[in-house]
Amino acid sequence: MNCLRLLILLFVAALAGCASNSPDGNRYTAKTSYRAADTSRTVDLTHPPRDMWDRIRRGFAIPNLQSDLVDEWTAYYASHPESVYRMSERAGKYLYYIVDQLEDRGMPSELALLPFVESAYNPTAYSRAKASGLWQFIPSTGLHYNLKQDTWRDLRRDPVASTNAALDYLTYLYDFQGDWYLALASYNWGEGAVKRAIDRNAGQGLRTDYMALAMPDETRNYVPKLQAIKNIIANPGKYGLTLPEVDNEPYFTTVIEPPSLDLATAARLAEMPLDEFKALNASFNRPIFLAEHKPTLLLPTDRVDVFNANLKAYKDQLGDWTTYHAKKGESYATIAKKFGVSLEQLRALNGLSKKSTRSVAQTLVVPGKAPARGGIMLASLEVPSSSARAPAPIPGTATRAAGKRDVVVVRGRSSNVRTHTVRKGDTLFALAKRYNTSVDALRKLNNLPNNNLSRGKRLRIPGTQVHG
Repeated sequence: MNCLRLLILLFVAALAGCASNSPDGNRYTAKTSYRAADTSRTVDLTHPPRDMWDRIRRGFAIPNLQSDLVDEWTAYYASHPESVYRMSERAGKYLYYIVDQLEDRGMPSELALLPFVESAYNPTAYSRAKASGLWQFIPSTGLHYNLKQDTWRDLRRDPVASTNAALDYLTYLYDFQGDWYLALASYNWGEGAVKRAIDRNAGQGLRTDYMALAMPDETRNYVPKLQAIKNIIANPGKYGLTLPEVDNEPYFTTVIEPPSLDLATAARLAEMPLDEFKALNASFNRPIFLAEHKPTLLLPTDRVDVFNANLKAYKDQLGDWTTYHAKKGESYATIAKKFGVSLEQLRALNGLSKKSTRSVAQTLVVPGKAPARGGIMLASLEVPSSSARAPAPIPGTATRAAGKRDVVVVRGRSSNVRTHTVRKGDTLFALAKRYNTSVDALRKLNNLPNNNLSRGKRLRIPGTQVHG
């Protein structure tokens, strides 16, 4: 009899347990659950990561979300391989730094994929809600996390400052919500809105997890989008995609307190395309930065020595820049004439519209003292007179262009050639794009019979026409 009673009690307890795991109002099936089987796996930690993608996979720590929306977004991204490749290529500039910071803080590496969803890894992305940068901070939240925004810089677009701020914010949200999906929803919708949604469900005796909350469509799709990107990064071959090679090494290095320069000249001194320079230094609002503001530059690690060498070589030929406190009502044309620049240049330097003719009591960027031997003063905006007949330049020297101020135009040496050691995944097309040249130029310079490359081969790369 005792044995029979014990069996009955055990049976009743089992039924009670089943009931507690399936509360009334739970409309969600096993399809909408948290599982980690698909993208989390045993990793061989005896070997270092092969590349950044491998390193990211090793740090996956957020349980996977399974839902119809995840399936839909995974299929969507998989059906747009070119877009995924371009986003991943842009991400390659920033991933090492971001993953490094995540690991230092003990945070899941999936968070390094969040800018795919937020900005498509475009540092200049700007939304209708006035959110900006890789991590899409709105102005108020950016200021709360020390991302300064003024006429000179918007640190929401700075990869280093915005990443540190985003990870601080995500850490706070996780501590506040106690769940990564609720934290991510809060990042998109606001922690107050998510908290109110949770309280509403709790008051009605409903579930309070991410999948059970009533949310705007954007927030409802937010985590599924991140999970879809995670699915693809975890196993790109499964979806027929190829990811660009991203080495597990720093892409950029910080240059502290450079002299006053315009962005185009800084890029030329670093011997890199202007668009790549701006991708790392997107926080500058003006086409110039001033030494008095103690700025920092981000340069590719293999460009820092070149930048410093050219900076030293041309230090006496670089134009100086300063600020001028214009009085209210002062004519821009008069100010331009006073400092020896055209009205168009003054407007371009200070972001003034063509309709603006007089100052509103503001601080303007103007040329300072003239350089000792001419200068590389705003070469990006200076247009030499077509009627001026300059003598033929001597290779490796700087010559003056016509204009109100002496402007030095840097002439590169024709023999300026670098080398590149072919690595796994390199293609002539990718290398030509990276070094701002053409496939034909690479083939001719290296006597290549076709487009095939062998790993370890040293290729000669045409220079970028600046030599220190």
